[in-house]
Amino acid sequence: MHQDLKKTLWAAADKLRSSMDAAEYKHIVLGLIFLKYISDAFDERRAELQAAFADESHELYLPDPEDRAPSTEARDYYTMVNCFWVPGAARWETVRANAKQADIGTRIDRALDAIEADNPRLKGILDKRFGRAQLEPGKLGELIDLISTIGFTSSVGHHAKDLLGEVYEYFLGQFANAEGKKGGQFYTPASVVKVLVEVLAPHKGKVYDPCCGSGGMFVQSEKFIESHGGKFGDISIYGQEANPTTWRLVAMNLAIRGMDFNLGKEPADTFHRDQHPDLKADYVLANPPFNISDWGGDRLLDDKRWVHGTPPTGNANYAWLQHILHHLGPRGQAGVVLANGSMSSNQNSEGEIRRAMVEADVVEVMVALPPQLFFNTQIPACLWFLAKDKGKVGRDRRGEVLFIDARKLGRT
Repeated sequence: MHQDLKKTLWAAADKLRSSMDAAEYKHIVLGLIFLKYISDAFDERRAELQAAFADESHELYLPDPEDRAPSTEARDYYTMVNCFWVPGAARWETVRANAKQADIGTRIDRALDAIEADNPRLKGILDKRFGRAQLEPGKLGELIDLISTIGFTSSVGHHAKDLLGEVYEYFLGQFANAEGKKGGQFYTPASVVKVLVEVLAPHKGKVYDPCCGSGGMFVQSEKFIESHGGKFGDISIYGQEANPTTWRLVAMNLAIRGMDFNLGKEPADTFHRDQHPDLKADYVLANPPFNISDWGGDRLLDDKRWVHGTPPTGNANYAWLQHILHHLGPRGQAGVVLANGSMSSNQNSEGEIRRAMVEADVVEVMVALPPQLFFNTQIPACLWFLAKDKGKVGRDRRGEVLFIDARKLGRT
């Protein structure tokens, strides 16, 4: 859908980047898309209010025409429908009107400050780096003009958040591609996410990702629910992310879709500063970084999460698996992407932990994936599907483990 539009926008945005590093430029572009989204959503709500105030049959009808225009600036009318309140100086028309001013970057930073001040949910999330951006003179104004072409119009035929969400997600993938290895830290290929979501089929309850990157697992879970007749909001979202800039990206990615989320109080290391210590999730979807050797395991040797054995200090793979199992509720299920070595390595007790997990009957499905799926590594990957109790969801699968060899099922 809108593939040509997304490609055109990307080509134009990438051209404006010139010599700027993709890792830095990413935050400029995605920050502007976010600002455009909340302003479009605000305008959409304002148009609804204008119609409602003039409609005698509507509960919000205002009989005095002079009351109507001032009432469209009443904050409560926006927050009552979970719409972000956007102060006048931060609205897109104001930003665009000043796009050619030399201090436009500073003006955008002030606009983001004003939005954070008026919307507690966004406090500390918006990345205010426009005033010091190293873009060539005039390029930021051109970028604003370009992003002005995306939005809610009758010709598009659907809401701003749908199209802007699609553009945001497409740009995330393109930036991951442009950044190469670094990009993989915040982006899991959509095809892999889709497999995890389709197998687990989350429909209601708490969904958790302990290393949530830019939030693709959550977005696909919501899409799955809606496409199968469920309601937007049937799942509660819990995430954690250690990288501060990625933590902001995921918050914006979810906010752009109007999704409620809990990413903890701050960006933090999942093993050492668990932001959701009491959470018992219905579904966990995760793509942890592969084979981390410096995860601080020597400081967690007696941790309560290591039910099946203490993970080796030189590799975090089995720490991730056991952290995830610890956070599953009694009927909980998980899908996890890991390096292929996690299926066979016997180094430093990994084989013992794997044996204990199989004997405890928490491993449900193992999938070997096709090669070269990921931006950041050539290491072959696999999927682990875990279940707290294989007798409680669907048919009784206790004592069974399904192995799928999908190495030759990849396609471009």
